[in-house]
Amino acid sequence: MRYDENNIFAKILRGEIPCKKIYEDEFILSFHDINPQKKIHALVIPKGKYIDLDDFTNKASKDEIVGLLKGISNVAEKLGVSINKGKGYRTLANINEHGGQEVPHLHFHIFGGEKVGRMVE
Repeated sequence: MRYDENNIFAKILRGEIPCKKIYEDEFILSFHDINPQKKIHALVIPKGKYIDLDDFTNKASKDEIVGLLKGISNVAEKLGVSINKGKGYRTLANINEHGGQEVPHLHFHIFGGEKVGRMVE
């Protein structure tokens, strides 16, 4: 599968589609999900052109990998759901067809602000 330059997250990264930004640095952009599934539902996307987690781990630099993981923690802190500020959160990345991935750009969901519930129904 090739990276689709016109996926919605690529357009958000280029500023063609607005988002409600939470946090941004050289490696990631985070914003509120437009269709929240929980009280707090944010997305964290790498700025690089990566389709999914497998693509990312095979092609990303060490700095990008660390930047993404630290970025997820920074966003959780800003949202007040981190261990230091809240009661915890869930991160989720859907990978490819059977994993339920809808947008072909790696992204992590952060859910929190309430009990998230069972992992898989």
